[in-house]
Amino acid sequence: MDDSELIEHTLDSEAVFDGKLLHVRSDRVRMPDGHESIREWITHPGAVVVVGALDNGKLLFERQFRYPLRRVFLELPAGKIDPNEHPLDTAKRELREETGYKAKLWRHLGTMHPCIGYSDERIEIFWAQGLSYVGHERDHGEFLEVIEMSVADALLAVRDGEITDAKTISALMWADKIFSGTWNVPD
Repeated sequence: MDDSELIEHTLDSEAVFDGKLLHVRSDRVRMPDGHESIREWITHPGAVVVVGALDNGKLLFERQFRYPLRRVFLELPAGKIDPNEHPLDTAKRELREETGYKAKLWRHLGTMHPCIGYSDERIEIFWAQGLSYVGHERDHGEFLEVIEMSVADALLAVRDGEITDAKTISALMWADKIFSGTWNVPD
């Protein structure tokens, strides 16, 4: 099947809500079969997630309260890309701010789209190694606990439902493949 047989075309687009971070749109679209439908979706500035590999073979994780689900989550360091900020600069900033570490080696691993049914958000996955602790610089009102965990233990935490965060699970797939030697860290 040709992609043109799957593509929907925007007929109009209306801003429903413009918040500080998220913007909600309601679009009227023409479907491939000619019928019309409504697509409600969220625009997002994008984010990064960092696989911080320590010299001891463990990864940096953080425990953080996430308001929408009203619970503490175990996740890899991550953060929103600021306007006009390069994603690598975001990754470096977030690793330092949240965990207190800086890295000698940085590599872009890939991109994930966590919510393709209702958001244009993309999350850039970065590998960081050669870590050294220089002290955190958390944002005002940012509370978290930094912990170290092996890839094997993190995968068990996914299996056991202790890690349910999609960006962390996606990035752990990369980490597992890199640590096992199945995939190399890209140049």
